[in-house]
Amino acid sequence: MLNLSKDIKMIVSDFDGVFTDGSVYISEKNDVQKKLNFKDIMGVHLLITNGFNFGIISGEASNILNYFKDSFNLEEIHGGIRQKGVVLEDIMKRHNLSADEVLYIGDDINDISAMNLVKYRIAPKNVNPVVTLKVEGLQITEAGGGNGAIREIADNLIEIKCLQK
Repeated sequence: MLNLSKDIKMIVSDFDGVFTDGSVYISEKNDVQKKLNFKDIMGVHLLITNGFNFGIISGEASNILNYFKDSFNLEEIHGGIRQKGVVLEDIMKRHNLSADEVLYIGDDINDISAMNLVKYRIAPKNVNPVVTLKVEGLQITEAGGGNGAIREIADNLIEIKCLQK
């Protein structure tokens, strides 16, 4: 079980490598496709229906992000972002959230600045090893990115929330 807190109000996640296994499928027509796991999509649904805010900060601009924005009516969907820490800091200010109230999920070096802004930092088991060296207190899921990591985190947070009642 992950070491999380009942005080967490918002989860912000990277996309590629967390919702996906990091693979990109490119067709002969240069169409890009990514495989998602429905467990992770259900994990987002469960988080939202249990009162958590959810956002995505992705280094890539992708129409797939619009699926989450539209399906879950999410306001904090940011694509094509290189300075994830700057965007996360802005989100925290606008939502009046402290470092103890935000969980960030990422898997690669461009997530380090965001991870270091919050108390709760999680990476899927396929995390880049550099991240494990540069982020103190990083927790690792048993599931890999694109294989249920988001759902694992969601189930842990919901269990903690249920225990506090």
